[in-house]
Amino acid sequence: VQLQASGGGLVQAGGSLRLSCAPSGRTSRTLTMGWFRQAPGKEREFVGATSWAGGATRYGESVKGQFTIVRDDAKNTIYLELNNLKPEDTAVYYCVARAASVIRGDRRAYDKWGQGTQVTVSS
Repeated sequence: VQLQASGGGLVQAGGSLRLSCAPSGRTSRTLTMGWFRQAPGKEREFVGATSWAGGATRYGESVKGQFTIVRDDAKNTIYLELNNLKPEDTAVYYCVARAASVIRGDRRAYDKWGQGTQVTVSS
């Protein structure tokens, strides 16, 4: 399985972006898909994930109420809607997947990682 993420860019504080991630290959290995992010000098952080099988979605504490994950079942694609962006949201955002329907916030639970897309928020 390969994960293709896109949609990053430069945005002013208060603005919005939408990232997308679509798997290719054996999509049966992507029962849960989600996002992590890594800011310069910081550890990789769980943003959120959604389960195709169970339908649940879970978010990291730092982005609850600010970011939204949207599933497109027909396209087998997920989107991350980033709203009211702040400079501290600047990071590389990684799309991830795992072959299990339980959502985990631990990066070690995800064996599929996309190439990362840069989000930069200017003040």
